Amino acid sequence: MLISLLHRTTFVYAGKAQESFNEVRLKPLDGASQTCRSFALRTDPSAQPREYVDFYGNTAHFFDIAAEHSRLVIEATSEVETTPNAMRAPVPAVTFPELQASPEIELHAEFLTDSHYVPLDVELWKEAKDALAGGRRDVWSDVQRMCQHIFRSFAYRPNTTGVGTVATDALRLRAGVCQDFAHVALGLCRSSGIPARYVSGYFIKSQRRPGEDEASHAWIEAFVPGYGWAPFDPTHDRPADDRYIKLASGRDYADIRPVSGSYRGGKTRSLSVEVRVREAEAADTAC
Repeated sequence: MLISLLHRTTFVYAGKAQESFNEVRLKPLDGASQTCRSFALRTDPSAQPREYVDFYGNTAHFFDIAAEHSRLVIEATSEVETTPNAMRAPVPAVTFPELQASPEIELHAEFLTDSHYVPLDVELWKEAKDALAGGRRDVWSDVQRMCQHIFRSFAYRPNTTGVGTVATDALRLRAGVCQDFAHVALGLCRSSGIPARYVSGYFIKSQRRPGEDEASHAWIEAFVPGYGWAPFDPTHDRPADDRYIKLASGRDYADIRPVSGSYRGGKTRSLSVEVRVREAEAADTAC
């Protein structure tokens, strides 16, 4: 499937801003499940973004605007071809003891521990126990059961949480948006000894949960020996398939913020984000 993407962020300031420095992670990754066919990043006022690969293998761009400005627009457009579901390898059944014995487990130790948005408090461990009350199965089955537990027992409720809400707060509220669902899922997986990481991106939304608008999305990936990182979306209770586009992954949202930065001047008066995700016509373009 070929998917076209638009992500436009607009900042309007109360007064003039200057010495603005910004970093974005808006370029889709290349991998087994997708290939970026084209990408363009534009800003107004105009700047010259520079690119680098961060610690987790994500593509990041940074740019600065020294002159005074009352508005900043950051627009990323891209086309991504996703691998058909029928061509994707199935996730193997690997037992938890096999995961523990895997020589690869040490390489992913940071995805088993606390992170900024996922403090591994006893509440998350207890919730994981409840989700796996029928006993442990294989790793991928356990991941799906924990995500299904969140899907069933949490309410998708915009404006209940904020960008700073951590997994334990969302757990107590039993409500939130995709970022909260993903952070709680990470907490349950890590409390159960399964390496898991946060994923940012988009998907084509033929169906939405009540109150859900077209926007960027978040889900998780769990490590399964012999396969790698297997993606699951706890907000919609399904594995990420060819409708999903991956931008970046990390320990949690703090590692993969799509847009972040700083500036001197008046406060931000308004912030708006427009996202458009559409199936596109095939084209002979390349990143």
